[in-house]
Amino acid sequence: MCSYKIALNTSTLKPFDLTIKEQIYIAQKAGYDGIELWVKDIEDYIQKGGTVKELKKYIDDTGISFVNAIAFFKWSDEDETIRKQAFIQAEQEMQLLVELGCQAIAAPPFGNVKEVSLPTMAHHFSQLTELARGIGIEPYLEFWGKAKKLSKLSEAMYVVLESGAHDVKILIDPFHMYTGGSSLDDLKYLNANSIGIVHVNDYPSLPTREEITDQDRLFPGDGIFHTEEFSKLLTQIGYNGYLSLELFTKNYRGKSALDVAAYGLKKIEGTYGQSIGRK
Repeated sequence: MCSYKIALNTSTLKPFDLTIKEQIYIAQKAGYDGIELWVKDIEDYIQKGGTVKELKKYIDDTGISFVNAIAFFKWSDEDETIRKQAFIQAEQEMQLLVELGCQAIAAPPFGNVKEVSLPTMAHHFSQLTELARGIGIEPYLEFWGKAKKLSKLSEAMYVVLESGAHDVKILIDPFHMYTGGSSLDDLKYLNANSIGIVHVNDYPSLPTREEITDQDRLFPGDGIFHTEEFSKLLTQIGYNGYLSLELFTKNYRGKSALDVAAYGLKKIEGTYGQSIGRK
């Protein structure tokens, strides 16, 4: 039986309009092992007078691990000028994240990628990987179910293979698997080292696959996703990394931020604990 850790993606706390330190405090107080912070929240904190050194100390003092950052730079945009600027942005953000002790950064297909071929995208990702590793951070390739390109797990696997970079990791998300039409069976072609982090969530039968949005995501176990099968597949391939709760709910109907975080942790332990042993 594999062991795992649980993280909180701070998108889950967006309705509460918390400061970044409050986000970290809530995650730690609720009992999470790790946290995924958004780069724009870090930048807002610094713009308002906070320092990197102070934030790093705060994170270290809580004992929570900064396991991944959510960023949006157009690393594979079809426009070369935009793409070059994106790499400058990425370099600046990754240097900031390394100072904060962050281990990884998400690399989704942000920007205009409709006409970008998968081989070309693989080339751009190889460049991004080289840049990131030179700075000391790992890029997690993320597929988006409704993206014009890189919408399926199989496409992400192709990009990873064709990039030529070794030990590249993919970010897995049930919601994006559903909206992009990825098959759970595709997971069987991965191994534990192929996965950087797993976002956990669920989704309802309505709205339809075509109409559903991020705001319709549900807590694990509250929708129609085959969580048990997904959990077993993670076990079979030996995954023992982080499961990170990522929701975009607009209104939690009177619940506090701590209530939401604690409930999310409980739902993950309940839905994934059967086949993956909690540390």
